[in-house]
Amino acid sequence: MISTVTNLGHLQFMVFRERFTGGVFIRFLRRLIRQAKRPVYLIGDGHPVHKAILVKTWLQAHAKEIRMFLLPGYSPELNPDELLNNDVKANAIGRRRPHNLAEMEADARAYLRNRQRQPQVVRNYFMEEHVRYAAT
Repeated sequence: MISTVTNLGHLQFMVFRERFTGGVFIRFLRRLIRQAKRPVYLIGDGHPVHKAILVKTWLQAHAKEIRMFLLPGYSPELNPDELLNNDVKANAIGRRRPHNLAEMEADARAYLRNRQRQPQVVRNYFMEEHVRYAAT
């Protein structure tokens, strides 16, 4: 799963089964810019895929549509999307243990779709002390 949240309460996600690679990430980025009405400013963590040459090259080619800013080193507490990840793990996966991968995927998708219809909950992620910097 890959996702992004905004301080306005928007949530976009993509569930995938293959390994997380530059190609998968670029697929997600294409979806982000296609659905955006203005340039996208994306905060990313230090995952190696975010720093891959393929991704850097793609971002340079699409600089008018999207810019990515990487958080420093290991700092998950600064990443608003980590709050969504914790929410999904605790409430979509953790509450009702899935019996197989397909069930886990379906549970995660259903939960994320539900969260998309709850912008006030997504906005509240930005009230956490360490991610308030991204609230304005």
